[in-house]
Amino acid sequence: MWHLKLCLLPPRGQTNTEAEPKFPTVVPARDFDPARDAARIDTAIKTKGVDEQTIIDILTRRSCEQRKEIAFEYERYAKKDLVVALKGALSGSLEALMLGLMKSTAEYDASELKASMKGLGTDEETLIEIVCSRSNEEMMVIKRVYKDMFKKELEKDVAGDTSGNFAKLLLALVEVSPGSGGLDCSGSRSLQVSGVKRKGTDVATWISIMSQRSVPHLQKVFERYKSYSPYDMKESIRKEVKGDLEKSFLTLVECFENKQLYFANRLSEAMKSKGAKEKVVTRIMVSRCEVDLMRIRTEFKRQHKRSLYQTIAEHTKGDYQKALLSLCGGDD
Repeated sequence: MWHLKLCLLPPRGQTNTEAEPKFPTVVPARDFDPARDAARIDTAIKTKGVDEQTIIDILTRRSCEQRKEIAFEYERYAKKDLVVALKGALSGSLEALMLGLMKSTAEYDASELKASMKGLGTDEETLIEIVCSRSNEEMMVIKRVYKDMFKKELEKDVAGDTSGNFAKLLLALVEVSPGSGGLDCSGSRSLQVSGVKRKGTDVATWISIMSQRSVPHLQKVFERYKSYSPYDMKESIRKEVKGDLEKSFLTLVECFENKQLYFANRLSEAMKSKGAKEKVVTRIMVSRCEVDLMRIRTEFKRQHKRSLYQTIAEHTKGDYQKALLSLCGGDD
């Protein structure tokens, strides 16, 4: 099955040649027995009122590959699809979180992108978060998976669902190939000349620089930019552009500067908002738990002076809270 193989791809932000260090909170379980886990989940689903705790304990403490193996064994054992069974047994935010965990990281990103562009109105916030925070290598995997899952090109869906300079930036980020972009430092001068120094921003130049440079290079560009401009990069963006394009540029800059801090701040904002924005919390916890959630936890504590674990405990409740705390992997 194609989706089983996805978990064997290089982890996100990583190519076969150049491994980025990972800081997951969810790692493969030792003494793993997929048949035993499948049987326990079947019993939990059939229990009167459903034993959510057992389902949470198993699925939040197994790696992507291990969850796929459990799903395979469950189908053999219970003669039904595990995802279908979970849909029938769970509801609300807990259901969304558990179904998210049944996908690989790239599958999950692809399905979140698809959902953000479905039906009337686009969920720009989700589009911006995923497209602007993933590396070129991650984006290439997501595009491949998107095509496999939905039989459509991600670029075509993005183009059909967005417009103007916002669409141009997203498409430049989606279409980019690994290692693209020059390594000279002229970008900082170009950004300034095309921004603050002229009447009306030359957005095309900004888009080409922001979408085609490597992260270490862009960090240097932003440093140099300060010597050419009275404003730092974020201040300039706020002065020069508005709306979804402004949000996208700011997200890019924040991710270039410190991606884990960006996600920590997103989690903090989502949980502070009235009736926690559970969709955002779920998406970040599911998509980062096998990538860098340990570092996001560290940044969260440093920035917000309390742990992510304590914040989740305060702003969420019930079985959904238990699942999030398990993915969080401990208090700091």
